[in-house]
Amino acid sequence: MSDVPGRLAVAKTYKLYIGGAFPRSESGRVFAVTSADGEFLANVAHASRKDVRDAVAAARKAFGGWSGATAYNRGQVLFRIAEVMEGRREQFTAEVSAAEGVPRSTALSTVDRAVDRVVWYAGWTDKIAMVLGASNPVAGPYLSFSTPEPTGVVGVLAPQESSLLGLVSVVAPVIAAGNTCVVVTSGRRPLPAITFAEVLATSDVPSGVVNVLTGRAAELGPWLASHADVNALDPTGAPADLRGELARTAADTVKRVLPVRGEPDWTREPDLQRLRAFTEIKTVWHPVGT
Repeated sequence: MSDVPGRLAVAKTYKLYIGGAFPRSESGRVFAVTSADGEFLANVAHASRKDVRDAVAAARKAFGGWSGATAYNRGQVLFRIAEVMEGRREQFTAEVSAAEGVPRSTALSTVDRAVDRVVWYAGWTDKIAMVLGASNPVAGPYLSFSTPEPTGVVGVLAPQESSLLGLVSVVAPVIAAGNTCVVVTSGRRPLPAITFAEVLATSDVPSGVVNVLTGRAAELGPWLASHADVNALDPTGAPADLRGELARTAADTVKRVLPVRGEPDWTREPDLQRLRAFTEIKTVWHPVGT
Protein backbone atom coordinates (compact mmCIF):
# COMPACT_ATOMS: atom_id res chain seq x y z
CA MET A 1 0.00 0.00 0.00
CA SER A 2 1.31 3.45 -0.93
CA ASP A 3 1.77 6.19 1.68
CA VAL A 4 0.80 8.81 -0.89
CA PRO A 5 -2.96 9.57 -0.83
CA GLY A 6 -4.72 8.49 -4.01
CA ARG A 7 -1.73 6.56 -5.38
CA LEU A 8 -2.06 2.88 -6.22
CA ALA A 9 1.07 0.90 -5.38
CA VAL A 10 2.50 -1.34 -8.09
CA ALA A 11 1.69 -4.93 -7.17
CA LYS A 12 4.68 -7.21 -7.61
CA THR A 13 4.51 -10.44 -9.58
CA TYR A 14 7.51 -12.59 -8.73
CA LYS A 15 8.92 -15.10 -11.19
CA LEU A 16 10.66 -18.44 -10.99
CA TYR A 17 14.44 -18.87 -10.76
CA ILE A 18 15.73 -21.40 -13.30
CA GLY A 19 19.25 -21.66 -14.70
CA GLY A 20 20.29 -18.29 -13.32
CA ALA A 21 17.36 -16.46 -14.95
CA PHE A 22 13.94 -15.35 -13.74
CA PRO A 23 11.38 -16.70 -16.23
CA ARG A 24 7.62 -16.67 -15.94
CA SER A 25 5.90 -20.00 -15.57
CA GLU A 26 5.29 -21.52 -19.01
CA SER A 27 1.68 -22.07 -17.90
CA GLY A 28 1.14 -18.35 -17.32
CA ARG A 29 -0.40 -19.12 -13.93
CA VAL A 30 0.09 -16.95 -10.86
CA PHE A 31 -1.32 -17.02 -7.35
CA ALA A 32 -1.72 -14.39 -4.66
CA VAL A 33 0.39 -14.47 -1.50
CA THR A 34 -0.98 -12.95 1.68
CA SER A 35 0.54 -12.21 5.06
CA ALA A 36 -0.30 -14.19 8.18
CA ASP A 37 -3.14 -11.73 8.90
CA GLY A 38 -4.56 -11.90 5.37
CA GLU A 39 -3.03 -8.77 3.80
CA PHE A 40 -2.13 -9.07 0.12
CA LEU A 41 1.65 -9.08 -0.40
CA ALA A 42 2.33 -10.05 -4.01
CA ASN A 43 1.57 -12.39 -6.87
CA VAL A 44 3.98 -15.23 -7.62
CA ALA A 45 4.38 -17.57 -10.55
CA HIS A 46 2.66 -20.95 -10.22
CA ALA A 47 5.16 -23.48 -11.58
CA SER A 48 4.08 -26.36 -13.80
CA ARG A 49 5.40 -29.78 -14.82
CA LYS A 50 7.23 -28.14 -17.75
CA ASP A 51 8.95 -25.75 -15.33
CA VAL A 52 10.08 -28.75 -13.28
CA ARG A 53 11.61 -30.32 -16.40
CA ASP A 54 13.38 -27.07 -17.30
CA ALA A 55 14.73 -26.71 -13.76
CA VAL A 56 16.01 -30.31 -13.70
CA ALA A 57 17.73 -29.78 -17.06
CA ALA A 58 19.42 -26.63 -15.68
CA ALA A 59 20.51 -28.46 -12.53
CA ARG A 60 21.94 -31.35 -14.55
CA LYS A 61 23.84 -28.97 -16.82
CA ALA A 62 25.38 -27.24 -13.79
CA PHE A 63 26.27 -30.44 -11.92
CA GLY A 64 29.57 -31.19 -13.64
CA GLY A 65 31.08 -27.79 -12.95
CA TRP A 66 29.80 -27.50 -9.38
CA SER A 67 30.70 -31.04 -8.30
CA GLY A 68 34.09 -30.64 -9.97
CA ALA A 69 34.92 -27.41 -8.17
CA THR A 70 37.27 -27.62 -5.23
CA ALA A 71 35.68 -28.00 -1.82
CA TYR A 72 37.43 -24.80 -0.75
CA ASN A 73 35.85 -22.91 -3.65
CA ARG A 74 32.37 -24.22 -2.78
CA GLY A 75 32.92 -23.00 0.77
CA GLN A 76 33.83 -19.55 -0.51
CA VAL A 77 30.65 -19.43 -2.60
CA LEU A 78 28.46 -20.42 0.35
CA PHE A 79 30.13 -17.79 2.51
CA ARG A 80 29.38 -15.22 -0.18
CA ILE A 81 25.70 -16.22 0.01
CA ALA A 82 25.80 -15.46 3.73
CA GLU A 83 27.43 -12.08 3.06
CA VAL A 84 24.71 -11.04 0.63
CA MET A 85 21.98 -12.32 2.95
CA GLU A 86 23.46 -10.17 5.72
CA GLY A 87 23.16 -7.15 3.42
CA ARG A 88 19.45 -7.90 2.94
CA ARG A 89 18.83 -8.48 6.62
CA GLU A 90 16.07 -5.89 6.93
CA GLN A 91 14.21 -7.15 3.86
CA PHE A 92 14.36 -10.74 5.04
CA THR A 93 13.19 -9.68 8.49
CA ALA A 94 10.13 -7.87 7.10
CA GLU A 95 9.24 -10.81 4.84
CA VAL A 96 9.63 -13.44 7.55
CA SER A 97 7.59 -11.35 9.98
CA ALA A 98 4.76 -10.95 7.46
CA ALA A 99 4.86 -14.55 6.27
CA GLU A 100 5.05 -16.26 9.64
CA GLY A 101 3.07 -13.74 11.68
CA VAL A 102 5.82 -13.22 14.26
CA PRO A 103 7.13 -10.01 15.88
CA ARG A 104 10.03 -8.22 14.24
CA SER A 105 12.42 -9.26 17.00
CA THR A 106 11.59 -12.93 16.44
CA ALA A 107 11.90 -12.56 12.67
CA LEU A 108 15.28 -10.82 13.06
CA SER A 109 16.55 -13.67 15.23
CA THR A 110 15.35 -16.15 12.58
CA VAL A 111 17.19 -14.28 9.84
CA ASP A 112 20.39 -14.21 11.88
CA ARG A 113 20.10 -17.96 12.47
CA ALA A 114 19.59 -18.51 8.73
CA VAL A 115 22.74 -16.54 7.86
CA ASP A 116 24.71 -18.41 10.52
CA ARG A 117 23.39 -21.71 9.17
CA VAL A 118 24.80 -20.96 5.72
CA VAL A 119 28.15 -20.06 7.30
CA TRP A 120 28.14 -23.34 9.25
CA TYR A 121 27.71 -25.40 6.09
CA ALA A 122 30.26 -23.25 4.27
CA GLY A 123 32.79 -24.33 6.85
CA TRP A 124 32.06 -28.01 6.23
CA THR A 125 32.68 -28.15 2.48
CA ASP A 126 36.39 -28.97 2.78
CA LYS A 127 35.95 -31.24 5.81
CA ILE A 128 33.35 -33.68 4.43
CA ALA A 129 35.97 -35.93 2.83
CA MET A 130 38.01 -36.17 6.03
CA VAL A 131 35.02 -37.00 8.24
CA LEU A 132 33.00 -39.24 5.92
CA GLY A 133 35.95 -40.78 4.03
CA ALA A 134 38.38 -43.39 5.28
CA SER A 135 41.57 -45.28 4.55
CA ASN A 136 40.59 -48.94 4.75
CA PRO A 137 42.89 -51.63 6.25
CA VAL A 138 43.39 -54.54 3.84
CA ALA A 139 45.33 -57.81 3.95
CA GLY A 140 47.44 -57.66 0.84
CA PRO A 141 49.56 -55.38 -1.35
CA TYR A 142 46.73 -52.91 -1.91
CA LEU A 143 45.79 -49.41 -0.87
CA SER A 144 42.05 -49.00 -0.30
CA PHE A 145 40.33 -45.75 0.50
CA SER A 146 36.74 -44.49 0.50
CA THR A 147 35.74 -40.95 -0.41
CA PRO A 148 32.34 -39.21 -0.45
CA GLU A 149 31.02 -37.93 -3.77
CA PRO A 150 27.89 -35.86 -4.47
CA THR A 151 24.75 -37.79 -5.36
CA GLY A 152 23.74 -35.56 -8.29
CA VAL A 153 20.54 -33.58 -8.84
CA VAL A 154 18.40 -33.36 -5.70
CA GLY A 155 14.72 -32.46 -5.64
CA VAL A 156 13.92 -30.49 -2.48
CA LEU A 157 10.41 -29.84 -1.19
CA ALA A 158 11.14 -26.96 1.18
CA PRO A 159 9.50 -26.71 4.61
CA GLN A 160 6.02 -25.22 4.58
CA GLU A 161 6.16 -23.41 7.92
CA SER A 162 9.73 -22.14 8.27
CA SER A 163 9.97 -19.84 5.27
CA LEU A 164 13.67 -18.92 5.54
CA LEU A 165 15.54 -20.82 8.27
CA GLY A 166 13.99 -24.11 7.19
CA LEU A 167 14.68 -23.27 3.55
CA VAL A 168 18.41 -22.65 3.99
CA SER A 169 18.65 -25.65 6.33
CA VAL A 170 17.58 -27.98 3.51
CA VAL A 171 19.31 -26.22 0.59
CA ALA A 172 22.73 -25.42 2.09
CA PRO A 173 23.78 -29.02 2.86
CA VAL A 174 22.73 -30.17 -0.61
CA ILE A 175 24.99 -27.70 -2.41
CA ALA A 176 27.74 -27.84 0.21
CA ALA A 177 28.14 -31.53 -0.63
CA GLY A 178 28.54 -30.68 -4.33
CA ASN A 179 25.03 -31.44 -5.54
CA THR A 180 22.73 -29.23 -7.57
CA CYS A 181 19.05 -28.91 -6.75
CA VAL A 182 15.52 -28.00 -7.73
CA VAL A 183 13.64 -26.43 -4.82
CA VAL A 184 9.87 -26.14 -4.47
CA THR A 185 9.18 -23.35 -1.99
CA SER A 186 6.58 -23.15 0.76
CA GLY A 187 3.21 -22.73 -0.95
CA ARG A 188 1.84 -20.23 1.56
CA ARG A 189 5.06 -18.46 2.49
CA PRO A 190 7.21 -18.19 -0.66
CA LEU A 191 8.46 -14.60 -0.52
CA PRO A 192 11.58 -15.17 1.63
CA ALA A 193 12.51 -17.99 -0.76
CA ILE A 194 12.15 -15.66 -3.74
CA THR A 195 14.40 -13.11 -2.07
CA PHE A 196 16.84 -15.93 -1.35
CA ALA A 197 16.81 -16.70 -5.10
CA GLU A 198 17.72 -13.06 -5.76
CA VAL A 199 20.61 -13.47 -3.30
CA LEU A 200 21.80 -16.53 -5.24
CA ALA A 201 21.61 -14.61 -8.51
CA THR A 202 23.79 -11.81 -7.14
CA SER A 203 26.28 -14.07 -5.34
CA ASP A 204 28.91 -16.29 -6.89
CA VAL A 205 26.61 -19.31 -7.24
CA PRO A 206 26.89 -20.68 -10.81
CA SER A 207 23.71 -20.69 -12.88
CA GLY A 208 21.63 -23.80 -12.39
CA VAL A 209 23.17 -24.93 -9.10
CA VAL A 210 20.00 -23.90 -7.26
CA ASN A 211 16.68 -23.55 -9.08
CA VAL A 212 13.68 -22.17 -7.21
CA LEU A 213 10.07 -22.97 -8.14
CA THR A 214 7.08 -21.38 -6.47
CA GLY A 215 3.98 -23.57 -6.40
CA ARG A 216 2.41 -26.45 -4.52
CA ALA A 217 4.48 -29.35 -3.20
CA ALA A 218 1.53 -31.70 -3.68
CA GLU A 219 1.44 -30.83 -7.39
CA LEU A 220 5.15 -30.58 -8.21
CA GLY A 221 6.51 -33.22 -5.82
CA PRO A 222 5.30 -36.23 -7.85
CA TRP A 223 6.96 -34.85 -11.00
CA LEU A 224 10.29 -34.53 -9.17
CA ALA A 225 9.89 -38.00 -7.68
CA SER A 226 9.26 -39.59 -11.08
CA HIS A 227 11.84 -37.63 -13.10
CA ALA A 228 14.56 -40.01 -14.28
CA ASP A 229 17.27 -37.33 -14.12
CA VAL A 230 16.67 -36.53 -10.44
CA ASN A 231 18.96 -38.62 -8.23
CA ALA A 232 17.60 -37.89 -4.76
CA LEU A 233 14.56 -36.39 -3.07
CA ASP A 234 14.05 -34.46 0.16
CA PRO A 235 10.28 -34.60 0.85
CA THR A 236 10.32 -32.44 3.99
CA GLY A 237 7.68 -30.01 2.72
CA ALA A 238 5.36 -32.64 1.22
CA PRO A 239 1.98 -33.30 2.84
CA ALA A 240 2.25 -36.19 5.30
CA ASP A 241 -0.21 -38.32 3.35
CA LEU A 242 1.84 -37.87 0.15
CA ARG A 243 5.29 -38.87 1.44
CA GLY A 244 4.71 -42.59 1.10
CA GLU A 245 3.55 -42.25 -2.49
CA LEU A 246 6.55 -40.03 -3.30
CA ALA A 247 8.90 -42.69 -1.91
CA ARG A 248 7.22 -45.43 -3.97
CA THR A 249 7.39 -43.30 -7.11
CA ALA A 250 11.03 -42.45 -6.48
CA ALA A 251 11.85 -46.14 -6.15
CA ASP A 252 11.03 -46.66 -9.84
CA THR A 253 14.15 -44.67 -10.74
CA VAL A 254 16.20 -45.83 -7.73
CA LYS A 255 16.32 -42.42 -6.07
CA ARG A 256 17.71 -41.82 -2.62
CA VAL A 257 14.85 -40.45 -0.46
CA LEU A 258 15.57 -38.66 2.80
CA PRO A 259 13.40 -40.17 5.57
CA VAL A 260 11.39 -37.42 7.29
CA ARG A 261 8.55 -37.33 9.80
CA GLY A 262 7.47 -33.75 9.37
CA GLU A 263 9.26 -30.50 9.98
CA PRO A 264 11.94 -30.64 12.69
CA ASP A 265 12.84 -27.83 15.05
CA TRP A 266 15.01 -25.76 12.73
CA THR A 267 16.43 -23.73 15.62
CA ARG A 268 18.37 -26.76 16.88
CA GLU A 269 22.05 -27.00 16.10
CA PRO A 270 22.62 -28.64 12.70
CA ASP A 271 24.43 -31.94 12.26
CA LEU A 272 25.88 -33.99 9.42
CA GLN A 273 22.70 -35.94 8.63
CA ARG A 274 21.78 -33.96 5.54
CA LEU A 275 25.36 -33.72 4.30
CA ARG A 276 25.68 -37.49 4.65
CA ALA A 277 22.28 -38.16 3.06
CA PHE A 278 23.20 -36.67 -0.30
CA THR A 279 26.66 -38.16 -0.77
CA GLU A 280 27.72 -41.53 -2.17
CA ILE A 281 30.78 -43.37 -0.90
CA LYS A 282 33.25 -44.40 -3.60
CA THR A 283 35.83 -47.02 -2.63
CA VAL A 284 39.05 -47.34 -4.66
CA TRP A 285 41.58 -50.19 -4.59
CA HIS A 286 45.09 -49.63 -5.86
CA PRO A 287 48.04 -52.03 -5.93
CA VAL A 288 51.16 -51.01 -4.06
CA GLY A 289 54.70 -52.39 -3.97
CA THR A 290 56.67 -54.03 -6.77
